[in-house]
Amino acid sequence: MNRRDSIKALGLTALSTSVLVEACKQPETKTEVAATEETAKEAGKEQWEVDRDKKLKAETFFTKHEMATITVLADIIIPKDAVSGSASDAKVPEFIEFIVKDIPEHKVPMRGGLKWLDIYCFNKFEKPFVEASEREQLSIVDEIAYPNKARPEMQAGVAFFNKMRDLTASGFYTSEIGVKDIGYAGNAPNQWAGVPDDVLKQYGMQNVKI
Repeated sequence: MNRRDSIKALGLTALSTSVLVEACKQPETKTEVAATEETAKEAGKEQWEVDRDKKLKAETFFTKHEMATITVLADIIIPKDAVSGSASDAKVPEFIEFIVKDIPEHKVPMRGGLKWLDIYCFNKFEKPFVEASEREQLSIVDEIAYPNKARPEMQAGVAFFNKMRDLTASGFYTSEIGVKDIGYAGNAPNQWAGVPDDVLKQYGMQNVKI
């Protein structure tokens, strides 16, 4: 099982209800924002909800360095493969920026975790995490990505990475790229291809025109 399959199997079952609910409110592009505001009432949003979302999107919580670190981590967790794009291709870092503002209890753990990661990396490789080589970055991730194998002194890093992994999975698998990655087609009105051949054969109706 590759890294993406592992995240799909573990992350989707671990996602909290609150994060999944908020995932549906992830930030849109500029054109999508205008369209969302115009159709807010039709979508069932109250005006105060529209105003609150607009205010949150206008605010900035993470620094550029923190966002760069989040991007690297997110792409380690869900890298680009032959099936679909990476976490950053699905705009997971922007999703995480929005979520920590929308659910403030994420702020301290995420900022503290990012600081822990840089300090640990600096002590080990004399550079912040984003400046470390891919091999060095993965070596640190391997120390905190497996709770049952992590050393006791790495528990702060483990807790941070667990949250980072959950948020990354939430953002990715509620994005257009992630939904396609899962293979969920959803409802497709006016595209019915008829009764499948195996079902017709099962009931002896393969030669019956429907």
